[in-house]
This record gives sequence, structure tokens and C-alpha cells, in this order.
Amino acid sequence: MEEVDEDTMVDRICISINNRCNLACKYCHFHEKKSSIDVQNMDVLKILDNVMDSIEKNNIPIFKIGFVGNGEPLLDFELLKEYLLYIAEYLENGKIAAYTISNGILLNEDMLLFFKKYHVNVGFSIDGIKSIHDKYRCGTHDKVMEKIMLYKEVYGKYPSMNCTVGEDVLQHAEETIEFFRQFDNRITFSRMIGQYGIPLDDFNVFLKKAAEHLNVRTGGYDCTMYGGMCGAGMNNFFYANGNVYICGNCIDMAPLGKSDMPFSQLETLNFDFDRNHCYKESLCE
Repeated sequence: MEEVDEDTMVDRICISINNRCNLACKYCHFHEKKSSIDVQNMDVLKILDNVMDSIEKNNIPIFKIGFVGNGEPLLDFELLKEYLLYIAEYLENGKIAAYTISNGILLNEDMLLFFKKYHVNVGFSIDGIKSIHDKYRCGTHDKVMEKIMLYKEVYGKYPSMNCTVGEDVLQHAEETIEFFRQFDNRITFSRMIGQYGIPLDDFNVFLKKAAEHLNVRTGGYDCTMYGGMCGAGMNNFFYANGNVYICGNCIDMAPLGKSDMPFSQLETLNFDFDRNHCYKESLCE
């Protein structure tokens, strides 16, 4: 059997199971691309078949699946539940690590108990202090905090959190960092892009400061939005609208193929660019 380069072997994907959201956050760059994210049929079970086949064929120790993307996944919880039950054996034996990211508004105890049973990590989108969060995320800070506390009751710990960093956060860096210190958890800070975007250099200054006090997700071939290098087109791809894309920020570009495209084909693709910069942004320079 021909061996696949570990740097390009697909072992992580994100699947957007819908293009709908119950909020209309002011800075959401997906909503800036409404014309390019119309809902289309996509056979998620076929994608999951490809995942399980690749795990067995390539003896992948752990495959990461994020049920995230351009929408609120809990709007389609029954679908998400179906997908997770389809890979339940792999979730229970640790060969697949699944996660989702939610605004938290629809979350309830039954959902959390299901996620906990199958070791699914639920991340919360919360932009730090109430005044900034409510300004951009539809005045939902109190509700999100209520659901974060419910998560803690069920899981016995605080969840991971995702904070979008824009100019307001930069201007209130100390307050933002202090807000997250209370949780003693992992924080993903993502750089705001699009209409309200901030420069990468300014974001990295903030990230360095935050990492002095918090468990911050940084480094590696992941995404420049999160403080790492751009991993687009290496071992991590994005599924939406019946297609597969080089990353979630590129859904307004031509797809790499249909969502049932075998991983073996994705692994033959070669993208040569400076990975200290975002692939999409490097094309737009």
C-alpha cells in the first residue's frame, strides 16, 4: 500500500450542515457572502463514510471533525444527532474527535447530555465583556452566559470559547483578557475579517498579550485567523453547499470538487504559497 505524506493526509475536516443562523451578527463575513452560500443538498453520510474508510485504510490514530461553518448547527440538531450516531462507534473508541461551535441560544440539557455521551466538544461563541458582545452579537450576552453555566453543570467544567477580535476588543484588551480568566479554559481568539476586519499585525500583538494570561489556541498549520500559519489545502478541508473547499473562508471561490470527492484526490493537490499569510488574502493582494 502506497503511504501518504503525513503532512497532506486528510485527518481533519469541517462540515457546515446548514447555511442558516438564528442571529445576524454585525460582523459575520459569511452573511456578506449570502449570494454564494445558498443551501444545496449534500450527502454528509457519504463524507463520514470517507472519513471512516480513511481511518481504517491509513491507520489514522484520531480524525477530527468540526460540525461548524456558515450557520448555527443547533438549528438542525436532529440532523447533527443523526450524523453523530452514524459515527458513534468511532466517537466512543476515540478514533474520531468531534466538536461543534454554537452561539448557545438553542442549547438545552438534553442536547448537552447527548454531546457528553459521545465525547463531543461544544464550543461557545462569546466576545468577552457584555458591552462588546452585545454590540455585535444581537444583545445575547446574558443568554449565552446562562447556557455556559448549564454546560458547566452537565460537564463539570467550563466549555472552550471562541472570541472574535475586532477594534473594540483591541481597545479593551485588558478587560477582555480579565473576563476570560475566570473560566480557566481554552480560548480561541479569531481575527475579525471582512467589513470590520483588523490587520494581522494588530491581532498578533493582542494574541501575544492574551497568551501571557490565558490558555490560548495558537501555532501550527491551522489558520491565520487563530494566530497560526495557514493550513489551507494541507490536511484540513471545508465542506458546504454540496462541495469541498480549501477552507471556510474560500466558499465564494471555485470549489475543489463535489463533497463526495475521495480524500485520496484531495491529498494529491498542491498549494504553494507563503503560509505565514492567509491563502485567500494572498490571492487578493
